[in-house]
Amino acid sequence: MNRFMSTKYSAVAFNLGMLVLRIMLGLLLVSHGYDKMVHFAALKNKFYNFMSLGPTISLSLIIFAEFFCGIFLILGLFTRLVTIPIFIAMSVVVFMVSHGHIFAEGERGAIFLAATFAIILCGPGKISVDGMLGK
Repeated sequence: MNRFMSTKYSAVAFNLGMLVLRIMLGLLLVSHGYDKMVHFAALKNKFYNFMSLGPTISLSLIIFAEFFCGIFLILGLFTRLVTIPIFIAMSVVVFMVSHGHIFAEGERGAIFLAATFAIILCGPGKISVDGMLGK
């Protein structure tokens, strides 16, 4: 029982936790990005217009962040670098699209944003391509 109440952790537990967080977040992001990519033609004219870039460019940027950066996140390759577009995309979802309503329609984006922030702070862990390369 004392083990479950302890604040101590092992390097193995930390690295395994970061692996699970990276893979789950990446899989969820890739599935969202893939869905947007498949339905690009239907979404391109009605997507959120971020910074007056136009809905087509905004949709392309979110597909890049969710699908392509999500794949790199799963692999743990260039992890902190690829989390920057994801963090920006999820910030837009939470604060602009959902108007900061993190307990209503912005809940999913807020969870993605928090998980991305944790990965930015902690890094990919040793069970990643970055970890194997010694970065």
